[in-house]
Amino acid sequence: MPLLNLSHVTSYTYRQPVSFGEHRIMVRPRESYDQHLIDADLHIDPPPSDLRWLQDVFGNSVAIATFNRRAKRLVIDSRVQVLHAPAEVEHVDIEEYARLYPFTYSSEEMPDLLRSIERQHLDPQRQIDGWARRFISPTGHTETLALLSDMTTAIKREFTYVPRPEKGTQTPIETLARRKGTCRDYAMLMIEAARALGFAARFVSGYVYNPSARDQRTGGGNTHAWVRVYLPGSGWVEFDPTNGIVGSRGLIRVAVARDIYQAVPVSGTWSGFPGSFLDMEVSVNISVDQGVSADDTPIAANGSRKIR
Repeated sequence: MPLLNLSHVTSYTYRQPVSFGEHRIMVRPRESYDQHLIDADLHIDPPPSDLRWLQDVFGNSVAIATFNRRAKRLVIDSRVQVLHAPAEVEHVDIEEYARLYPFTYSSEEMPDLLRSIERQHLDPQRQIDGWARRFISPTGHTETLALLSDMTTAIKREFTYVPRPEKGTQTPIETLARRKGTCRDYAMLMIEAARALGFAARFVSGYVYNPSARDQRTGGGNTHAWVRVYLPGSGWVEFDPTNGIVGSRGLIRVAVARDIYQAVPVSGTWSGFPGSFLDMEVSVNISVDQGVSADDTPIAANGSRKIR
């Protein structure tokens, strides 16, 4: 059970002092049975005139910062300590009625899952539908967990991971056509594919680390994105198509949302002379204080990216 120290620093630089509008910050990991927040500190420079916390409609912790002074640089520095007890794929226990696909969610759960089943991206030629249905066995005997696991590993195996510092996300159809993308592109493709088959799926933003020297994860050094699918009996189960893994081993959840635009780590506005903005740099570092045995020690996932 590793004890992780996470540092997430976002820096904005400008040519001359600018004024800052309201900033919405989602960097505080979620409390759950498999991850326990031990300590958290959010430092902002210049100091905001007001900083308040709220929980959004999904239960994510959101800091709202407002400012009353101008500056040439804005730094948002989050330092947290998390005790992680990750859920493994062998602990996924699906109710008998849902072990084979297709199945129908219970009448008690369906009203709360409907918006997570609803498609968010246009697919006029049903390309995502066709791709998703390749994971259904032609014999009519398709295990639910195997279907989702195969979809996860297929993205890892058949697509090329290409880091992209620019903002924004490809549409699922673009990712399917280009056969390459970032973790957030892969997450949105799998979410739409799962929804095409009637599953309730959500977008997850958080952090990834290498749980051991034997388990090397792609996507470190920045925030990471993956998928949660609701499976009766186990609830929301993690699927990381970037790394082709099932379960939360090596994954720290920060924000869960129906769509990617509801889980942006930092968003806000500024005002000043045109051309004032120089660059944005994001640095995520994860280190391990203590935890598992020496031959299975988690490895830090560190790095940074810059946008000009």
